[in-house]
Amino acid sequence: MDGMRFEELSLGQSARFAKTITEADILLFSAVSGDNNPVHLDAEAAATSFFGERVAHGMLTASLISGLLGTRLPGPGAVYVSQTLRFRGPVRIGQTVAATAEVTALDPQRRRATLRTTCSVAGVVVLDGEAVVMIPGPPPPSPHGRSDASSAG
Repeated sequence: MDGMRFEELSLGQSARFAKTITEADILLFSAVSGDNNPVHLDAEAAATSFFGERVAHGMLTASLISGLLGTRLPGPGAVYVSQTLRFRGPVRIGQTVAATAEVTALDPQRRRATLRTTCSVAGVVVLDGEAVVMIPGPPPPSPHGRSDASSAG
């Protein structure tokens, strides 16, 4: 599965990925991240929190952006360079999060793309930010204009 080449990207190009957050997602993310905050895992404790009930980890929501960039736009081969995040609202178990990314700038010399990133639930933005990805180019030609295979032997 090949990702997009830098030359295939254009300003305004976008992609979307949606996932419903499950109990299992929260438990697995907690185990992987080590974030065992009761607001994510303990219904009684979460009921007395700012949110009033259990909510997904903010970084679980943000990880959907990583999935989008790594599989759809620009896809496999892209290198995630940086990401800013602003958490705007909670995500609850059973809610469907739509992650979107839109190309806002292209830097051909560095083969980097800047993308506006958002996650929303029922049309309400719960997370937004900006990502920068680098799209590797084809391998440079060999010094003699031949591939390594043709010069062997």
